[in-house]
Amino acid sequence: MRQYLRYFVPFVAPQVKFWTWEARLLNWLTCVWLIIGLVTLISASYPEGIVNNNDGLYIFKRQLIGVLVGIVGFNLVANHPLSKTIKIAPLMVLILLLLIFATLIPGLGKTTMGASRWIAIGPFSLQPSELIKPFLVLQAACLFSRWNKLQNKVRWVWLTIFALVLLGILSQPNLSTTGLCGMSLWLIALAAELPWSQLLIVAGGGLGAAGLSIALYPYQLDRITSFLNPWQDYHSKGYQLIQSLLAIASGGLNGSGFGLSQQKLSYLPIRSTDFIFAVYAEEFGFIGCMLLLLLIMGYGTLALRVAIKCRHSIPRLVAVGAMVFIVGQSLINIGVATGSLPTTGLPLPFFSYGINSIIASLILAGLLVRVARESNQTRVITMKQISFPEQTLSNR
Repeated sequence: MRQYLRYFVPFVAPQVKFWTWEARLLNWLTCVWLIIGLVTLISASYPEGIVNNNDGLYIFKRQLIGVLVGIVGFNLVANHPLSKTIKIAPLMVLILLLLIFATLIPGLGKTTMGASRWIAIGPFSLQPSELIKPFLVLQAACLFSRWNKLQNKVRWVWLTIFALVLLGILSQPNLSTTGLCGMSLWLIALAAELPWSQLLIVAGGGLGAAGLSIALYPYQLDRITSFLNPWQDYHSKGYQLIQSLLAIASGGLNGSGFGLSQQKLSYLPIRSTDFIFAVYAEEFGFIGCMLLLLLIMGYGTLALRVAIKCRHSIPRLVAVGAMVFIVGQSLINIGVATGSLPTTGLPLPFFSYGINSIIASLILAGLLVRVARESNQTRVITMKQISFPEQTLSNR
């Protein structure tokens, strides 16, 4: 029983001291990032919880459920060989692909703000497009690492499955997650050194699909154009970004202090998810933002170092994919909040409210830690495995 309890203990298992220094540092950076995110979520969601649920900690309590499940997932993948974890990836991709299309079935999928991205399960909602992220990384790493050795039939089957995943997410509609998943798959293929001709063809097809989605859903075009000049329509299309910029600007150098954000009081929309960085910036100021960016960039640099150190292609590609989903998604979210990028629906990893999102982020972090643990392992050869020529033995 004791051996199973370690999966519920976050980041402080006794065996951590035997890990590589990169794995230990990633382990603790994940812990610090998660704690800062939870503290920020308490502040950002408290007024919303009071108004909607008579409980200021309502959203935080629900987030803790995802954190507990995510920690179990983190410890499982961090403490099991990558070769074993990767075996379940094909099945999980197929199951979650079916669930992604199930969200589009009327009566089964749950529609919120015009998007059908969830399946209601009692008081909770399952979001397959978030949970599929770590398994996409695993399967893509396995596929692209052996690309030149695979038959064309196998290649086309998995490329079709990946395309269906992206098509299903795009149909929800969820352009931002589709773009992030497509970009991650493309970068994993690039790291695997696939031919440039194939990569450029895929990139062109992806851009064409994005253009078609924008043409079919006009609100996506509004998001892309409104960030260029949000003040042109500050009561409607530019309202979210303007309130986010006001929150960030109000933070000044030192911030207003924890819990003292004014913009979260019914001014800033989606304050607990997409624009939670604006609340953090208002309360912790420029200094707090710089420290958070240093944490994210340090995390990314460490992940890149882990990928470079890998002796085998599959762990290296897993590290690249996990880094893109954690660090890349974080920078995109911050770019949206600061008006540097068009508004998207991507959450800030370890910060934004979302049970499915926090589970996926912790599993991805666990994969990165696992790769760091295996990055410099060498094969130990025992004396029994060494064979000596018979002639040498006889001369002795």
